[in-house]
Amino acid sequence: MNIIKYNIEYKNLWNEFVKTSKNRHFFFQREYMEYHCDRFEDFSLLVFDSTNKLIAILPANTKEDIVYSHQGLTFGGFLVNDKMKTETMLEIFELLEQFLKKWNIKKLVYKCIPYIYHINPSEEDRYALFRNNAKLIRRDVTTTIDLKNKIKYQEQRSRAIKKAIKNSLIFEETNDFENYWRILEETLNIQHGTKPVHSINEIKKLANLFPNNIKLFIAKDDAEILGGTLVFENEQIVHTQYLANSIKGRNMGALDFVIDKLINEVYKNKKYFDFGISNEDAGRYLNTGLIAQKEGFGARAVVHDFYELEIK
Repeated sequence: MNIIKYNIEYKNLWNEFVKTSKNRHFFFQREYMEYHCDRFEDFSLLVFDSTNKLIAILPANTKEDIVYSHQGLTFGGFLVNDKMKTETMLEIFELLEQFLKKWNIKKLVYKCIPYIYHINPSEEDRYALFRNNAKLIRRDVTTTIDLKNKIKYQEQRSRAIKKAIKNSLIFEETNDFENYWRILEETLNIQHGTKPVHSINEIKKLANLFPNNIKLFIAKDDAEILGGTLVFENEQIVHTQYLANSIKGRNMGALDFVIDKLINEVYKNKKYFDFGISNEDAGRYLNTGLIAQKEGFGARAVVHDFYELEIK
């Protein structure tokens, strides 16, 4: 086998492999990865077998003498197809350590892809991490609904949805990112003293690049946007991103109304509905108020694991 560092010549090959991998996600496409290329020094890798056939790719970046898989993405370890076997992955990790050593890399920080994002079982890398004495350094908790085996809403969530219906709120998909982003920025500033990771121009660019995957759903009172969420849609899973509620929206049940519509109507045929993590401080702090809201819809814990592998 042979490992090659990514360059633009491999763009089409990379993107085609993403489409056929068993743990694929649209944000592993180079167009998504490169929207913030100025922030990260790319160190993505391609693994070829003895016949020069591509068998695995690793989205990654480097910072000083550490390789991360990839700091600009929520998660992302090795992408592989249905032909990947556990023994082959062990061989890949052995080769990977030799490759990183030649580049004077001292450490690999590896973000596993949670199983809910697998099209087919794909945890060969987790076993390889164990076999190579990788250390678990972080564990975030995302909250996810199994849409084929839903848990009943808590009463508080049900009451908010009924309030929204009583107030005749309108649910719709929209491209009005500008007005929504104003509500989002206000919400994040008031509740957390933070700003969205994506600027309005970045999110509009990404939505234009991936119109079938990045969508915005809102609740309105007449023409006024009250709340909503950005959605990252993959083949069998949908992930909410940037949930927001104006003060008026909170009083009228706007966000709960949007989430209920997504769960029970728009995405009822998906396998999973994922709300994202509720952690800070590298997983050590759990935002109990935030996760309680998500669990109120029947979502339950799935972990995002981060490993550290010393390169000796």
